[in-house]
Amino acid sequence: MSTFLSLGVPEKLAAVLAESGKTEAFAIQRDTLPDSLAGRDVLGRGRTGSGKTIAFALPLVARLSGASASRRTPGHPRGLVLAPTRELATQIAETIRPLAAVADLTVTTVFGGVSQKPQEQAMRAGVDIVVACPGRLEDLMKQGVVRLDRVEITVLDEADHMADLGFLPGVTRILAATPQGGQRMLFSATLDRGVDTLVRRFLRDEVRHEVDEESVPQGVMTHRVFLVGDADAKTELVRHLASGRGR
Repeated sequence: MSTFLSLGVPEKLAAVLAESGKTEAFAIQRDTLPDSLAGRDVLGRGRTGSGKTIAFALPLVARLSGASASRRTPGHPRGLVLAPTRELATQIAETIRPLAAVADLTVTTVFGGVSQKPQEQAMRAGVDIVVACPGRLEDLMKQGVVRLDRVEITVLDEADHMADLGFLPGVTRILAATPQGGQRMLFSATLDRGVDTLVRRFLRDEVRHEVDEESVPQGVMTHRVFLVGDADAKTELVRHLASGRGR
């Protein structure tokens, strides 16, 4: 397997991963990083557990922390990650934060179901990377709290799940608000239900990488068995699937 350093990941970011025992890249990381670090648009196909978050977190942080980085501007993030659920958005932000910290970049999450005041305050203070669910982000855009005209890198994670939840119209509007010349990375298990339309419209000369199930590391997936004859189990199953953790 390839190490992160051998794939071109900056030493300070590789060191952060090494502190948590991550030194060798998974297949999706090994395949996409040379292209994403070079600024290419990337279409990555792989299911949950394949290592997609680190695959896009590393180039996101590395490229935003480059020598051309501009000064932080209130309400104008330079990096954007879209996720279908607040649980996933939280997990993504937790992965990005230690990498961003060593690059002097700030990260915040934006999603519904909570007060938007802390999100407004973060935007007004100036934030480099926003990890967001489409609905709340559009609300903040309509209120003038955030503008996406300076976004340099946009990531769409679990695009197929967003399609399942009916978010693609909002995702389309959000992507259309980002500059055309920015780098875009889209990760999805499938290209069904309109995801292919997003690819054709927003990705430019993209490099495509696909990871089969055999390459997904053992031990990263959680399997649960629910006895659906029990009413409480049925309720828990519905809640689990709705959260997005059952994918």
